[in-house]
Amino acid sequence: MKFSLNTTIVNPDNNNQIKNAVILLHGYGGDGKDISMLTFNWKRFLKNTVFLCPDAPEVCKINPIGFEWFDLSSDDPEKILIEFKKAEIIIKKYINEINSYYKLTNSQICISGFSQGCMMSINVGLTSENPFNCIVGFSGKIINKKDLKDRIKTKTKVLMIHGDSDKIVPPNNLLDAKDFFIRNGIDIETLMIKNCDHHIPVEASSAALNFIKKNLNN
Repeated sequence: MKFSLNTTIVNPDNNNQIKNAVILLHGYGGDGKDISMLTFNWKRFLKNTVFLCPDAPEVCKINPIGFEWFDLSSDDPEKILIEFKKAEIIIKKYINEINSYYKLTNSQICISGFSQGCMMSINVGLTSENPFNCIVGFSGKIINKKDLKDRIKTKTKVLMIHGDSDKIVPPNNLLDAKDFFIRNGIDIETLMIKNCDHHIPVEASSAALNFIKKNLNN
């Protein structure tokens, strides 16, 4: 099947039966191939999992060889939120395609992302009609807490990981998100990594893998 978003797909080895999926949403200016690098280690431990790494629908205005989930060139929070919600709709349609093609429910899917992809994962994960298995976010934040609070439909458990030296998305966003999740009754785990800037180090990848393994039924 051709999905509505161009996708790097990493299938299980040895034609293992697909029992669940991990969707990985890349960061601003990246693409699906970039973030698919995480799967090379993860697939060894998630033997019945298909990994789907879509390209965002828009070419990145700052880095035209990459993509963006929403435009960051505006300083207007309302305009950013409008574009953000458009991307939400696109991703939810894409996930419906995955549900149908692989015959999976959201409860068999982990949605994860880095930076801008983390922001999308949180909102899509918590505003969808049916809960996901879990949400894993790297180096991201909640784009608009009031808007999200008004639209929460599920209480999918969340892991958020951040570097304490991140200059792109400052680490206080992790603490803000944790407070938000606790106040709204959402099961949240966090990890702050020392001397880490805006990237996904081995420690973060390993922590995310352990969290996903614990929650997915492999």
